[in-house]
Amino acid sequence: MEQYYPYIKSLHLIFIITWFAGLFYIVRLFVYQIEASQKPSPDKEILGAQLKIMASRLWKIITWPSMILAVFFGVWLIYMRMFFLADAWMQVKLGFVVLLIIYQFKCHQIFKQLQNGVVKHSSNYMRLFNEVPTIILFAVVFLVILKDGTNWIYGTVGIIIFAILLMMGYKIYKRIREK
Repeated sequence: MEQYYPYIKSLHLIFIITWFAGLFYIVRLFVYQIEASQKPSPDKEILGAQLKIMASRLWKIITWPSMILAVFFGVWLIYMRMFFLADAWMQVKLGFVVLLIIYQFKCHQIFKQLQNGVVKHSSNYMRLFNEVPTIILFAVVFLVILKDGTNWIYGTVGIIIFAILLMMGYKIYKRIREK
């Protein structure tokens, strides 16, 4: 079974990449759907219908299957290397994975609302919401690469600074859009 470890790890990484791609793009589609809902007819109906189709295909054909397969291959990897569960970095990483899965379910809730024509959030809220997986991605990559407890301090400070910079960038972008 050990000879298959690199193949399983490769599949895990491939599905992580497609999962994140789906998460990044679905929320952009939410932004466009919300903005389309505010347009006058017939643009509202034409754009709304097309964006619903795009979101549905992305969500059902790419994002959900990618999440399921990424988690499946991740569990398989943990099964093959159970000793990783004792490592603090792996426990923290799994915590971030749980947060990402919760984010996916929140996206699913928003997806269903928008598919039914219910708009509960602003496009600006969605732009900010779209940064959550970015922060999780940075955190997980640094955890997996560094694995060292001492470097976590720098990594944590770096993630906080990164999040602050994202928020500042968002505020600057919002001001530019409003002009």
